Amino acid sequence: MTDLTTSAIGRVLRNNYLGHLAYLWQGKPYVIPITYYFDPTDNTIISYTSEGHKIDAMRKNNSVTVQVEEIQSMFNWESAMVHGTFEELEGSVAKQKLHLFTEGVKSIIRRKERREVEFINEFSSKIYSRGIPIVYRIKIREVIGKRRET
Repeated sequence: MTDLTTSAIGRVLRNNYLGHLAYLWQGKPYVIPITYYFDPTDNTIISYTSEGHKIDAMRKNNSVTVQVEEIQSMFNWESAMVHGTFEELEGSVAKQKLHLFTEGVKSIIRRKERREVEFINEFSSKIYSRGIPIVYRIKIREVIGKRRET
């Protein structure tokens, strides 16, 4: 196993839209899958959610981690881990970042999966039935990456 360079970590984050979010709730760690977009212009991870357990936890403790993998096989993979700070967005900033998230993820899907998607519900499991989406970003403080190739 070898360490990834900072640029290789950025490539893993830019080329994917599915990851795992880790946060603490009542003293216990939780890890859940998320759809995300890496915004290289401000070095943040953008995502959204609805009211519930995850958002309550991040509001209480804003220190989070995101893990993203590119796995070819058990012996050929890359993994990027981002440690950062949760920030809830509101108003026009939230609207702009949600648009960037949507267009960014659609672009990755078009490039990697060679398929077209029109609506956010085609690539994200969140539904709006539980109210207005809560848009957030994770300000990246530290990145770590590993690679295994045989």
